[in-house]
Amino acid sequence: MSVQERYPAIVQKVFPHGRHGPYAKARSESLGSVTFSLDPSVWREARWPDEGTCVILSDVHKKRAGWRAQECRFERPEDTTASTATSDKRKGLPDVV
Repeated sequence: MSVQERYPAIVQKVFPHGRHGPYAKARSESLGSVTFSLDPSVWREARWPDEGTCVILSDVHKKRAGWRAQECRFERPEDTTASTATSDKRKGLPDVV
């Protein structure tokens, strides 16, 4: 099984009464605007995000109306730490113990 690409994003707006159910729109630096359902099969958290919340998007695909994420959750400290460690390795910096 391959590792899915993860995209950090910031929630721009939550739509609790969308035509196909509740959903949110987020802005990713690399993808631009991405929407995701707030149905538990997609949104992996107990409570919905607020506007301005940092999230992690994955299983992203393009539809005619734009990008859709099929998995989404809150961003956590370990997401930032893993990203920083990967970035440091690319720069040739040693791991800090």
